[in-house]
Amino acid sequence: MEKKIKIIIDDQEILAQEGQTVLEAALDNNIDIPHLCHHPDLSIKANCRLCGVEIKGEKHILMSCVTKIKEGMEIKTRSEKIEQARKINLELLFGQHQLKCATCLWGTHCNLLKMGRDYKVEITKFKNRKLDRKIYQYWPIIFDGTKCIDCRNCVEACPVDYLEIRGKGPEIEIIPSQDKNKDCIYCGQCIVHCPVGAIEAESQFKLPKEEGKVLVVQFAPSVRAAIGEEFGFSPGEDMTERMVAGLRKVGFDRVFDTSVGADLTTVIEAEELIERLKENKNLPMFTSCCPAWVKFIEFYYPEFIPNLTSARSPHIMLGGVIKKYIAEKEKIDIKNIVVVSVMPCTAKKFEAERSELFHHSIKPVDYVVTTRELVSLFKKNKIDLKTIIPESADHPFGDYTGAAIIYGSSGGVMESALRTASAILHDGKVARCDFEEVRGLVGIKRARVDIGGQELKVAVANEIKNAKIILEEIKKDQQAYDYVEFMACPGGCVGGGGQPVPVSEEIRKKRAAGLYDLDKGCDLRLSHKNPVVVEIQKNFSGNELKHLVHTYYSQKKKTKISTQG
Repeated sequence: MEKKIKIIIDDQEILAQEGQTVLEAALDNNIDIPHLCHHPDLSIKANCRLCGVEIKGEKHILMSCVTKIKEGMEIKTRSEKIEQARKINLELLFGQHQLKCATCLWGTHCNLLKMGRDYKVEITKFKNRKLDRKIYQYWPIIFDGTKCIDCRNCVEACPVDYLEIRGKGPEIEIIPSQDKNKDCIYCGQCIVHCPVGAIEAESQFKLPKEEGKVLVVQFAPSVRAAIGEEFGFSPGEDMTERMVAGLRKVGFDRVFDTSVGADLTTVIEAEELIERLKENKNLPMFTSCCPAWVKFIEFYYPEFIPNLTSARSPHIMLGGVIKKYIAEKEKIDIKNIVVVSVMPCTAKKFEAERSELFHHSIKPVDYVVTTRELVSLFKKNKIDLKTIIPESADHPFGDYTGAAIIYGSSGGVMESALRTASAILHDGKVARCDFEEVRGLVGIKRARVDIGGQELKVAVANEIKNAKIILEEIKKDQQAYDYVEFMACPGGCVGGGGQPVPVSEEIRKKRAAGLYDLDKGCDLRLSHKNPVVVEIQKNFSGNELKHLVHTYYSQKKKTKISTQG
């Protein structure tokens, strides 16, 4: 049992966990201490200098984010001395942060602006020393040096050490690496961990639609479990039908669910897994629906490219099927069908532009919009998910199984494929539906699972730092695993770089739990049982379907960095 100790914060006696910092203890007890650079995912840096407190017996103000609590400690979070120090630090922070609030991803959540108002800060008291800093773009990520406050959160959040520190003291600057052996994988974790919106993904899609175009939208499983946070709902609450209604209101002609694509991906991937196991070829098989992970392999570990499943990711797979289906059924020129994907992921923007995925020079997906971008689109059009009347997605690409919904959480892709592979190997009989051993948000999950009388050695790597561990294990022993799921972002897509901010482990857990609750409530929980998937496999010719559902990969070179300013 964790030991609790008594401390006093602002004359309030509380019990706190031994080993906590003053800031952690305060936040756990709903006591607000202003702070900016602190993030529960990251190490403590004490760079913003806003969380200062006075502690009885100490001469100077101490930073609450680094100060450990002690039995009987008496703490003041507010005093004339503290308020003055905070105000000065805020003025200094505003002096190195160019305000571009209208386009900032933090919007109404901005802690810096809130503290500026609370402390009546003269925002322009100090000359902005960052105005001559560059804006870097390494598509699709944009790093705005004029907004950066040098907190270094992005440096730590970057899983491939692509962002680096240059200079010292007041000349310190965060920049993308010029090293030819380092490249961005577009995961967007720098974005969701930046407290001032200095980093964002480029937005290309704009309404209204062009005349004569059929505007189609599809949305990923995890988006429904996160978008509600921007409209007053709790993380994990299902927004599927409210989101469908909102998408129709902003002008989309068809609204489909990418979960149908996830069901199709599951079937293709399960079949490929069984084939590889029989042939004992290119094992272990790696999942490939996370484009940041794929880019990581293509750049940093190209020797493992053959291990990636050839199955396209769900939105790319479904995008191609949608265009083909509508063009043939409604006699519309396929070039006039525009498919927009709403994704929790910034790397999906990069994925949609991969020429390997084009079919007869036609892009399966024309634009990718992040969850945050969709929120902005809704709010711009005065659409409130709290008050909107829910609607169902369009047929035939609106009905999904529980196996597709769990794609949004770490372990979900693997569990989905294991369900179908197990059924195939049991001659269509459902031998097992729940694979709890691959669930959860821990960094690495290892297990042995039985499918059709065959034991598989499987692993799930959550975050790139853990992917590296698994890859090094496989380098030493190629028989270590048969099947591995990799996701670049913490918790999988629920923690994607395109999701709403703020984000934390607790929020990711709630988002994931919401998806598993939806899975439990589905009448169908096996992807190969989805009637839409059955129809797709039946109605598309073998060669035609192959081009729509499979792809290939190749070693990638470093992305060119462009600059402004």
